[in-house]
Amino acid sequence: MRSSAPRSPTAILVACCVILCIGFGVRSGFGLFLQPMSLDNGWGRETFSFAMAIQNLLWGVFGPFAGGIADRYGAGRVVVLCGIAYVLGLVVMAFTDTPLALHVGSGFLIGLALSGSTFAVLLAVIGRVTPPEKRSTALGIATAAGSFGQFAILPITQLLISSFDWRSALLGLALIAALIVPLAFFARGKGAPHAGPQQSFGGALHEAAREKGFHLLFWGYFVCGFHISMLTVHLPSYVTDNGLKPEHGMTALALIGLCNMIGSFTSGWLGGRFSKKYLLSGIYSLRAVAILVLISFPLSPLTLYGFAVVIGFLWLSTVPLTNGLVAQIFGLRYAGMLAGIVFFGHQIGSFVGVWLAGWLYDQTGSYNGALVISIGLGVFAALVNLPVNEKPLAERRPAAAAA
Repeated sequence: MRSSAPRSPTAILVACCVILCIGFGVRSGFGLFLQPMSLDNGWGRETFSFAMAIQNLLWGVFGPFAGGIADRYGAGRVVVLCGIAYVLGLVVMAFTDTPLALHVGSGFLIGLALSGSTFAVLLAVIGRVTPPEKRSTALGIATAAGSFGQFAILPITQLLISSFDWRSALLGLALIAALIVPLAFFARGKGAPHAGPQQSFGGALHEAAREKGFHLLFWGYFVCGFHISMLTVHLPSYVTDNGLKPEHGMTALALIGLCNMIGSFTSGWLGGRFSKKYLLSGIYSLRAVAILVLISFPLSPLTLYGFAVVIGFLWLSTVPLTNGLVAQIFGLRYAGMLAGIVFFGHQIGSFVGVWLAGWLYDQTGSYNGALVISIGLGVFAALVNLPVNEKPLAERRPAAAAA
């Protein structure tokens, strides 16, 4: 997808933001399909939950490969293929009547689609065209765009389900996802050799594997995925289980998306001025407190929306900070691949969070067990980010050589 047409950093940022808006906006509404699809097909909640868990896991599995291919051969090609997979996955979901079809459509195809049309690939594209002093803020803006999609597309999803049915709603979302393909033109290009130290593909992997901070970021991101995916899929059902209306759950998710636009931008801005690891630790700590408050009081629209506002500010605010740390520590040459590997930790957490919440619900009739586990994991993530060494490896090498 090469072209001599000039592309300004602003145009690239805008196009990537729109792609993220669509990718995350469509996906964020899948929790609204849990009950109607399960009732129509006679499934327990674990069936739908397991399909979403597969989606999140494969998103993480394919992420490093999508990032590596984008680094070597250009991001545009990857985004086009993943945009097509997104459309196909939604169409398969719309006509599914068996768990296998659901797993293929929502699990395999959409998991593949998300690996190349979301953060790992697109934030690496933005990072390469943005000056270092503006990079953290630009990553925050892009992350906020994903949340705007959640805020904007969730009401459309609920309206389509209410006005027609869940099958028609999925076909409508497929039309929206198709816009990713032409927008991929702006994401074309690959990592420049001068963007970091002259390393081989394998050399970059070996260096990352030896760096303790890389592993710490991986497991911190695991907790982020657990929290976000569990709430995205199960919060609407948690709301109706506690006597509120489906519209309350949709509004809560939309509020999360709205507030996360501010939270993501703010965390990106703060990440350019303060220690990213301390900011991450604070975010995970506050998440644990917010979930504790949620389960400590009777659920009402007021408490639900208060929780949505607080958790919204913390929702994807980890993303610009974590991706920024990867680029800061390891450089930009293989940023897509390394960010994809760290994001795999996020998606392992997503798999566990979505599936475990559904399984625990079927076993106990309640989401309280999954929410209590979420609190403990928030404390774990707050602690695990603290030992990360934020100094770039390129600056450590001369000191090590001198020693």
